[in-house]
Amino acid sequence: MSTFIYSLVKSVVKTGLYGYHKKIHISGLEHIPKDKPVMFLPNHQSALIDVLLVATDCNRKPYFLTRSDVFKGNFLKRIFSYFQMLPIYRMRDGRDTLSNNDAIFNSCAEILNGGEALLLFPEANHNLKRSVRPLSKGFTRILFRTFEKYPELDVQLIPVGFNYKNAVKFPDEVAICYGKPISARSLYDENDLNKSVNTIKNKISSNLESLTTHIPNNKDYNAVLNTLIAAKVDFLNPNSVNEKIKIFNQHGVDRSIEAVSERQGFNMFKWIFTLLNFPVVLIWKLWLKPKTPEDEFMGTFRFAIAIIFYPIYMVLLLLVLSIIFTPYIAILCVCIMTLVNVLLVKFGL
Repeated sequence: MSTFIYSLVKSVVKTGLYGYHKKIHISGLEHIPKDKPVMFLPNHQSALIDVLLVATDCNRKPYFLTRSDVFKGNFLKRIFSYFQMLPIYRMRDGRDTLSNNDAIFNSCAEILNGGEALLLFPEANHNLKRSVRPLSKGFTRILFRTFEKYPELDVQLIPVGFNYKNAVKFPDEVAICYGKPISARSLYDENDLNKSVNTIKNKISSNLESLTTHIPNNKDYNAVLNTLIAAKVDFLNPNSVNEKIKIFNQHGVDRSIEAVSERQGFNMFKWIFTLLNFPVVLIWKLWLKPKTPEDEFMGTFRFAIAIIFYPIYMVLLLLVLSIIFTPYIAILCVCIMTLVNVLLVKFGL
């Protein structure tokens, strides 16, 4: 029963993600070992959306390290535990809470020793900048704790590159690129832990820089980004974009190019979508969007509205149409409306 509920929730979320995005392109799944301990190490741009995209399509059932401040109340703790989420404590949670991480690191070591998968973000924060940020050493501490307890274990590190076309907009497109597995054991020297930390971090960082668009975060960042946008590059193809960035680094970039703003002209399809889903759109515009703390959470909050309120809206619409007409007509109308919405998201908006 427990497995059934997990699989059901996973299927619902996956269906929601594919309905929410215009396009989801995944590459490199063949690189993921099916019978070895794995640590997924993605760059982090779009809050919970990043987690869900890996969880629903990585062909493993990963455990997640999650910021501890969301584990409030016994009910939420039970839910998060069921979905294999582990709290990680940060300085902002209070210096006295950091000692709790010791037990979490031990739990992670047990998980990896059991041949399971672990997902954590080595940048330790999220940001919409198209750059791979400096990596935290937190994930290496988990690795070293694992090697201390299980010296013969070899954890496979899988760098994962997220590439959003525009993570703030709806509907968005995203490409997730899974890199080839890296043997953590081969980079680990128990006699020189500082060197091991730097070696592992540099290896993961360089892999991430090839799996996602990486604009060096320096004074030319905005100029390079504006030039790429003006050239209408395909941000879903990081290899191509990074080649252009290399050219800019070698020959310089035109700093006179200003940011390109998207013109919001009349879009008939957008108006149709708004009219068809007016109650849900209204909830988003008037209630949740103003509460979104920062742009990195925009996709997460909007997706939450879609996956929770859209089914409720469809059920209520079905009931109303059943009363006014017949159940058969009501079901037909709701099915047609759902199909139209999918077509608008995929091809119209």
